[in-house]
Amino acid sequence: MLVYVSREKRPGYDHNKKAGAMNALVRTSAIMSNGPFILNLDCDHYIYNSLALREGMCFMLDRGGDRICYVQFPQRFEGIDPSDRYANHNTVFFDVSMRALDGLQGPMYVGTGCIFRRTALYGFSPPIATEHHGWFGRKKIKLFLRKPKVSKKEDEVSVPINGDHNDDDADIESLLLPKRFGNSTSLAASIPVAEYQGRLLQDLQGKGTHGRPAGSLAVPREPLDAATVAEAISVISCFYEDKTEWGKRVGWIYGSVTEDVVTGYRMHNRGWRSVYCVTKKDAFRGTAPINLTDRLHQVLRWATGSVEIFFSRNNALLASPRMKFLQRVAYFNVGMYPFTSMFLIVYCFLPAVSLFSGQFIVQSLSATFLVFLLGITITLCLLALLEIKWSGITLHDWWRNEQFWLIGGTSAHPAAVLQGLLKVIAGVDISFTLTSKSATPEDGDDEFADLYVVKWSFLMVPPITIMMVNTIAIAVGVARTLYSPFPQWSRLVGGVFFSFWVLCHLYPFAKGLMGRRGKVPTIIYVWSGLLSIIISLLWVYINPPSGRQQDYMNFRFP
Repeated sequence: MLVYVSREKRPGYDHNKKAGAMNALVRTSAIMSNGPFILNLDCDHYIYNSLALREGMCFMLDRGGDRICYVQFPQRFEGIDPSDRYANHNTVFFDVSMRALDGLQGPMYVGTGCIFRRTALYGFSPPIATEHHGWFGRKKIKLFLRKPKVSKKEDEVSVPINGDHNDDDADIESLLLPKRFGNSTSLAASIPVAEYQGRLLQDLQGKGTHGRPAGSLAVPREPLDAATVAEAISVISCFYEDKTEWGKRVGWIYGSVTEDVVTGYRMHNRGWRSVYCVTKKDAFRGTAPINLTDRLHQVLRWATGSVEIFFSRNNALLASPRMKFLQRVAYFNVGMYPFTSMFLIVYCFLPAVSLFSGQFIVQSLSATFLVFLLGITITLCLLALLEIKWSGITLHDWWRNEQFWLIGGTSAHPAAVLQGLLKVIAGVDISFTLTSKSATPEDGDDEFADLYVVKWSFLMVPPITIMMVNTIAIAVGVARTLYSPFPQWSRLVGGVFFSFWVLCHLYPFAKGLMGRRGKVPTIIYVWSGLLSIIISLLWVYINPPSGRQQDYMNFRFP
């Protein structure tokens, strides 16, 4: 069955963007087909390996699979420049971080390339969950959240499904209320059917439990009649979700521009597990923005969603005992990482301050300082080597990720923090534009033409400032040392090394400003000149030349 669904949209209604579209699709598919599992793909992704779906279903239907809410596949992209200038492949995230999360409670949901269990999307708890208490969650308590209830007929078994409130002993009939799912009786009737179809086979279940008999799904579906189609249309109307829990506890969660992370977090918070499925042949492929401005706006949207999560009830500090301690740490990092941009900006300006002032970052290079510096450096290098060897990524991919982390951390992340604070304090709503992806080139066109297009954005101001300040600082430091009667080369080498290290990280950003033929837009020159003049005047005012302190800054008419 192939059905194209277009939901109703009217002025004055909040359609909740992608999350609202996915919830509408969940409801109408429950009435028309009611499959127990749902595949989620973005519009710019396609199935590259159909056999990967079978591998994902093996996790769902194997022993213990009834506790898995979704199976996440890694994202793989096409149309990216060979050098991957802006780390569009995200190999460190998909091949290191997500695999590491797979050893905890499971990977995060990243918005596409995911197979869901329908009952998990409905906001129900898994049949068995574990609560973690005590220090670091060492004390574990296993909870059986679904108690079988045998009806009059021996072949029929109804299983209560419980939510994450304190209603674990409630029956499914008490949960299927219009307040939660809406007033569609067909939708309410489809929920226990989907739960039954998603059960494991009886052969995989232990004694005393009720599984699904083999071959029970090999039943032909009845053709859709006009009444069923009309019901499917009614559940995707604009006003259907009014006074229901769709977007609050049921389906994709509303209220964040990163609804995917919040939706996965809610499932893990109820005690569900997820699985990361990496296939030899890519399961799905999609496109990614290769233009610098589009890439920065994409990172801005992700970081803004993380700030929203940090200031909401979805903060991992408020997680339930059903979430593992290290899983909480991972989710807390998701909401916290944009705030680290403040320290990153200070880190980028410190070498320049050292060169301007003529003082090294530390007063004296003692043996204790050198030992600590050497220990930290060796530890970071070993950690990078461990990530590369364990995940199988290349050194080039790792270095590109480090470069763009600094680029995004000094541009998009501070802007995201500012937008998040404005929303929390002043109630300013956050709007974002959809990420522009590279178009399919026609015959004779350059496949990577978007890579060389320079689009001005306010996000470029902080990195440009950092580059100009460090470049001027290097020139000032070299000139001071050359013309000093007592040159201190050790301080110069230390300051220049760290400034050059910062500039190396910003090299892809500088290259993106050059365009195709190295032509810098006029506005870049204007901003660079203004920033250089302002910084120079500020420094002269703060640290005036020696011997002229008395008459400095005193203006006199001739």
